[in-house]
Amino acid sequence: MNRIRFGNLWVDSLTFAGALDGIERLIEAGKGGMVFTPNVDHVVQAETSPAFRDAYARADLSLADGQPIVWASRLLGGALPEKVSGADLVEPLLERAGRRGWRVFLLGGMPGSARAVAERFAAAHGVRIAGLEDGRVDLADEALVGRIAQARPHLLLVALGAPKQELWIAAHRARLGPAVALGVGAALDFLAGAVPRAPRWMRRAGLEWLYRLAREPRRLAGRYLRDDPRFLAVLLRTWKSPSATRLRGSDRSGAR
Repeated sequence: MNRIRFGNLWVDSLTFAGALDGIERLIEAGKGGMVFTPNVDHVVQAETSPAFRDAYARADLSLADGQPIVWASRLLGGALPEKVSGADLVEPLLERAGRRGWRVFLLGGMPGSARAVAERFAAAHGVRIAGLEDGRVDLADEALVGRIAQARPHLLLVALGAPKQELWIAAHRARLGPAVALGVGAALDFLAGAVPRAPRWMRRAGLEWLYRLAREPRRLAGRYLRDDPRFLAVLLRTWKSPSATRLRGSDRSGAR
């Protein structure tokens, strides 16, 4: 299986179904793991954050979150097969958790979101909820890591937003034991109905960012209008690099 580099981040060339199977293999291996879903904003943040770059370098799976990443891959010669966003992965992962008997821990999201998702999927799919914490999560609380480790989940969904979720997962991976941790952004809020998601046609057209910007201009204008245009410079720099430095096979266990 191949990987393609965008600036400082590598992205695995996987279909949506392949990503689900890759996560399942990580869970079955029982050694824990980190699954991140890079988008344009992540690529830009990695340009100036060594800690963020390091977290991604240690990820077991890196999945293309955003149609612009898929389109850009064609220019770089990698042609990622499709978008595999964290928000889209959560529902089928929870359904699979119910079938496989995985224990799931939900962390983050707005107050009440994790509980609403837990109750919905426990009732509809028999998901075993190992624990949940949402609302204002204190990431400096070492006891939080202990509570999660004690619950021994197979799958840990971390909905704290980037870069907090990736940095937190990377910092505590060793203590999280066999849990495979997936950064899912606003996915729990979407599933709980606390935050509306862009219509499907906008997601397919790569316009989900525009929908979110229209809903939260104060919070997102700086990211989308000031920071993210720098992605074009990163893409151009990567395109100019030798193909051998931007395309490679992967030896990561979760991606085999």
